[in-house]
This record gives sequence, structure tokens and C-alpha cells, in this order.
Amino acid sequence: MTHDIVAKLWNLCNVLKDDGVTYHQYVTELTYLLFLKMAQETGTEEQIPKGHRWADLAGKSAPDRLEFYKLTLIHLGSHGSRLTKEIFANASSFIKKPATLSTLVTEIDKLDWYSAKQEGLGDMYEGLLEKNANEKKSGAGQYFTPRPLIDSMVAVMRPTLDDVIQDPAAGTGGFLIAANHYLRHHHNFDSLTEAQQRKYQTNTFFGMEHVQDTHRLALMNLMLHGIDGGIRYGDTLSPEGQALPKATLNLSNPPFGTKKGGGLPTRDDFTYPTSNKQFCFVQHIYRGLAPGGRAAVVLPDNVLFESGVGKDIRKDLMEKCNLHTILRLPTGIFYAQGVKTNVLFFTRGTTDKGNTKEVWVYDLRANMPQFGKRTPLTRDHFTPFETAFGKDPLGSPAALKKRQDEGETGRFRRFTRDWIAQRDDSLDIAWLKDDSAESSADLPEPSVLATEALGELEHLMNDLRGILAELGDEELATA
Repeated sequence: MTHDIVAKLWNLCNVLKDDGVTYHQYVTELTYLLFLKMAQETGTEEQIPKGHRWADLAGKSAPDRLEFYKLTLIHLGSHGSRLTKEIFANASSFIKKPATLSTLVTEIDKLDWYSAKQEGLGDMYEGLLEKNANEKKSGAGQYFTPRPLIDSMVAVMRPTLDDVIQDPAAGTGGFLIAANHYLRHHHNFDSLTEAQQRKYQTNTFFGMEHVQDTHRLALMNLMLHGIDGGIRYGDTLSPEGQALPKATLNLSNPPFGTKKGGGLPTRDDFTYPTSNKQFCFVQHIYRGLAPGGRAAVVLPDNVLFESGVGKDIRKDLMEKCNLHTILRLPTGIFYAQGVKTNVLFFTRGTTDKGNTKEVWVYDLRANMPQFGKRTPLTRDHFTPFETAFGKDPLGSPAALKKRQDEGETGRFRRFTRDWIAQRDDSLDIAWLKDDSAESSADLPEPSVLATEALGELEHLMNDLRGILAELGDEELATA
């Protein structure tokens, strides 16, 4: 039933195509309408000012409805509950035709909301977000980590009710929602005291999102899963990020690339300032872990081998944390096919020195299928890794001892800190012959591309010198 409702809601985006509305804009627009409708369905309309609720919108005549709706969006940005004001902050409609809005309101009213509530409104909304992420034209894939990967990361990290769980690059809240699913599956929430329930709803999940439209989707997602707020609108790489509380569990897939304009982050607490966003987020994550806190973070390959400040950050990470596991992920599982990624698992030490003694690397990249629509990534692909990882999130020496006793396997190997140091602290470790890579169309590693580019540049410079020499400009030719 949830799947049917998701399909019907998604198909309504065809109504907006004539208005030139994109898929991502459609999901944002739908969020405004669903917030009003679900408040009615769940009996929580007290958070919305009277005169601006679903019944008020549905009760307007079709010609007047669009103007009323646009005024309502503006009004709710500064009136109502804190959550209402955050979701409608700077809201505006992309709809141009009154008939378009009337069709959406009518079709949303016709859906089987009783069944949707029985099966879970949160699951329905997540289904919409996943559809949007899988639609390449929407451009939303950058905000969406594949759910099988998220679930596997959460499963081996084993969240507890005592955890303070953070995602500093929250997107639409996928990691926090998955942690919520895990905790609700493993605990009887009916037996929690009122204080425990309140702590869970308001002081367990924290995050930050830099894109306001994505932040709205995240708040809606958390609300429909029974979590009050938790994700702030702001830039983690600014002083706003310093205000996030210390985490005991960090789950994240930070953005890749450089800051807009190539500038440095505006916060002043990073030991190694850099315009590279993933290296900035790595510093935020391990610096922001409480002693004994653990993290699982998706990062691109260059974090493992880049020299200069990259090497300094890796060394600092291995000093302050026990970087116990690296999972080399298959290519093609993200929206950008050539991106090669890994998951780094680490635990913050009680001291700041010598915490990493060895790193275990699990290669789930070599000789794997080319994932895509024909071969979708599933949770089963991660089962061997989860088995090898073990049942303890490696916060204790006993867990590492157990892993050593069980020994290495074909895809799982142990490398000492001394061995890594001899390789100039590079963590880009592979030992399996990858037959699939020989026939794949993956892009070369960045280091290979850089070498090739430098070679081409040298050829061009030699040609230029030759031309200048022929023109008789010996000074420039030898420069």
C-alpha cells in the first residue's frame, strides 16, 4: 500500500511538467502540501495557525486557491510552531496555474491516508525521496546515499539508546532515520520512561544541512518518524558547525570537492585548514567525537592517498583515533558513476596519541558487478562484510583480538601501522587482481589523470619553446 501511494504521489509530478517544475522542486512543493495534509490526518494541526490549515486550502474555490496558497506559504514562514516555521522558511511556490494546484489538492485528498498511517507515513515519505534521488534529471542523487549501504553501516555500528548520533552533512536525514529504525527494532519503546522518550525524541539525533530546500525535506522526514527537529540549517564548516554537540556515534557521507570559490572554511578550530570539503569534514568528525565515540564515514579515494595536508590529516586521525576498518566500496553505486569511495570506521581514543595499531581493509570493489538499474545494489551484497566485521563495533581491544583470532580472508586483510607508515601513510591499499576493472569504463584514478595531464602540459611547453626559438625570442624560449 505504501508503494502504491508513493507511485501515485510521484505520478502527480506529471501534472506540474506543464508549469516547468523540476522533479526536485516538485518534491519540495509536495512537502509543503503534505505537511498541511498530514497535520490534519495525525491530529497535530495545533502547530499550524488557524485559517492556514489543509481544510482552509481545500475549501477555497479553484480560482482563488493558488493566491491563498502562496500567501499561506509566506505566513507559515513566521507563524506557528518552531517546526512549521523551519519547514516554511523562505518558502515560495513554483506553481503558476490555479488548475495545477487544484489538481494536486484534489488528488492528495483522494489518497488512502488511513492505510498510509497504518503502514507508516515516514516510510511513504522516504519512498518519495528515494524516487527523487534515483531520477537523474532531479540532481538529487548527491543528497542520497544508497539505503543498503546506510543500513549496513548502521548495523555494524550498533547504535544504543545512550548514543548522541550526528550527521554533519545530513542531506534528507537518511543516516539518522536508519539509526532510528535500528533502535526501534532492537528496543521496546513502550517500556521507556517519559524522560527516556523525551531524551530520544529531542536529544539523540543531531545534524546540519547547508541547502535550505534539502533541510525542509530532512525536517519533514524526521517528523514523520517521530523525531522532533534535530537537523539544523547551517554550514558545518562555519562556526555553526562548532556548536554541534559532541557525538558518541557519527554516521555520514560528506560532500566531495572544494568549497565554492575555493576559500577556506570559516571556522577556526581545524588544525589543518584546506578548501577540500571532505578533508574538512573528516577533521570535524574525529575532532567532534567524545572519547570512545565511534564513526562510520563515506569518503572518496583521494582521502586515502592525497599528499600534503591530506597526509597530515590521515596521520592525525590515526593518532587520535583507532582507524580499525576500511571498506572499499564498489564503483557505480552513487549517482556519479566514476566516483570511487570507501567507508572509514574509527573510534576516538581516550588519549590523542598512538591509537591506531593496525587497519583492516575489506575489498568489496574488486570483481564486483557493475551496479545500476540492471544489477541493483542490495543489502545481501554487504552480508559477507558484516560477518567479517563482527558483532562488536570495535570499541574494545577484545573485539580486535577476536578479529585477529578469526584470521584474514580473501577480501579481508590486516595491515600494521608501521607498514602503512613505510608507504608514506597511504591507505589506498588493494591486493586483489580486479578482472572487472580491465573491461570497465571507469575513469582512471585521479593520480593517473594528474600524471597524464602534467605530461601533456610538458609537451605543450616544449612545443611553445620551439616556436619562440624559431621567432628569435631566446630569452622566453629558455624560461
